Amino acid sequence: MSVDVYLNFNGNCREAVEFYAKVFGTEEPQIMTFGETPQDPNYPMPEEAKNLVMHTRLNISGSNVMFSDTFPGMEFVEGNNVNLAFVSKNLDEIKNAFHQLKEGGKVGMELQETFWSKCYGMVTDKFGIHWLFNYDSGENGMG
Repeated sequence: MSVDVYLNFNGNCREAVEFYAKVFGTEEPQIMTFGETPQDPNYPMPEEAKNLVMHTRLNISGSNVMFSDTFPGMEFVEGNNVNLAFVSKNLDEIKNAFHQLKEGGKVGMELQETFWSKCYGMVTDKFGIHWLFNYDSGENGMG
């Protein structure tokens, strides 16, 4: 179980993560772009989204810091682009925390299965803190 920082960028995530990797002397980041994700033929991927970063992470002095670009058309507000990611191998723990944090808050995405996780969701709690929930099966690089 961990709570990690998740930073969103407005099209310059690759530049930012490569800069931070150099500054902190970390490993080379493994970057997944939106274009590398499974595509839905009913919703074609806009060209400008294909090379944007969907997910990457660095381990900076023992802390996981995750990064992504905001998908074109989604709101980006500098200063509000920091999320806390609750990552756990325990589904009950994820569900319990999610349901408590959504009380008085606003659900951005109900807990559900995605192509990278058996259980993923987003909620902004009653204090305005943005939380991401991700089940870590230990099988992929996302959790």
